[in-house]
Amino acid sequence: MTRGGTTAALLATVALLLSGCTEVGNAVDQGSRTADKVAACTEALGLADLNPLVDPAKFKARAEDKEKRLRELAGDVQDQDVKNALLGMADSYVQVQKERIEDAGVVAQWVQRNVKKIDALRVACS
Repeated sequence: MTRGGTTAALLATVALLLSGCTEVGNAVDQGSRTADKVAACTEALGLADLNPLVDPAKFKARAEDKEKRLRELAGDVQDQDVKNALLGMADSYVQVQKERIEDAGVVAQWVQRNVKKIDALRVACS
């Protein structure tokens, strides 16, 4: 084989290896995005509880903590549907902080709205 032929074969081999690296890199990126999505969904669904029977100040503080964490998770996830669902849940926790939670009717309405937000998150996560 001539020197030019050897160089061409070497370049072709390098190009083939690099294209394989790109495919592996893309697969790793996709796997990382999926792992981020799964982790965010799992944590967000774990945050979905809120006991209205505790002291109103504790209730509002917990709601504020949950809202902040949901926004952090939304900032970390790439999937737009999951991000929107997380932000919707966060907004729900902002809303409940403004409510008079001493009123059982208000709490019941919030719970109904929040269940819909949780369902939207489950759909986005599946």
